Amino acid sequence: MKAIGVVTDSHSGILQEEAERLGIWVLPMPFYFDDECFYENVNITREEFFRKVHEGGNVATSQPSPASVQSMWDEALAECEKILYIPISSGLSGSCMTALALAEEEPYAGRVLVVDNGRVATPLHRSVLDALELIAEGCPAEEIRRRLEAARAEMVIYVGVDTMEFLKKGGRVNSTTALLGTVLNIKPVLKFDVGALDVFQKCRGTVKMRRCMIDAIKHDFETVFKEKYDKGEVYLVAASSSDQETTESWIQEIREAFPGMDVMCDDLSLGVSCHIGPGGLGIGCSCKP
Repeated sequence: MKAIGVVTDSHSGILQEEAERLGIWVLPMPFYFDDECFYENVNITREEFFRKVHEGGNVATSQPSPASVQSMWDEALAECEKILYIPISSGLSGSCMTALALAEEEPYAGRVLVVDNGRVATPLHRSVLDALELIAEGCPAEEIRRRLEAARAEMVIYVGVDTMEFLKKGGRVNSTTALLGTVLNIKPVLKFDVGALDVFQKCRGTVKMRRCMIDAIKHDFETVFKEKYDKGEVYLVAASSSDQETTESWIQEIREAFPGMDVMCDDLSLGVSCHIGPGGLGIGCSCKP
């Protein structure tokens, strides 16, 4: 039996193939089109998801049931003495708080350690890899949770949105702003850090949107994360809800802006894409805990 296992959710962008290769568990997160429940890569593909979106389907996210969380924990605990559960940030979903409450009950108390380090998408993926590296170094589960949560503020994501329609549905902009944004080709850039998601800047066109995000990360490397950046302890990450060609061009643009740095890029989970919409592009960083 392994001493420590790792469980995350599908908002990490980790697909089942990678989960099997890493020896971890990934909890599928539910979302709804109208009244029908779907799970990414279980009963709907990305292509089907975006087709439904373009057809005007009413999409919304939801928390996993406590029973589904417990079922996956039980599966992992059958193979591990303890598990680290690293879910989507509590600032974006109530599922993390539900997990924290469940972990206080038997038979999970002391065996399931819920990590709330404010991550989602590729930074959450990176946290899972950080946890696995710390396990390989022999760190106890409690110390790994402490380190990951201590690094909570050492992360930022910028996401450029292709359309304001999904921000309108989520209540972040009103109908008038969304309509005006469409007419004026406004591409909002959202900023996510320490659990909060806010509009960072509104750009005219995709080219300016991309440049805004890259400049923002450069500024963060020179200021907020300078010490970690100078030590080589910053991971450059990216994410996309765009098509493959657009995603590849975005990764190339990032590489040209940050020569010599590796770029880890994932498709945004369908649950996150519910709020961002198709055509989204993201860039961010996560520091080594």
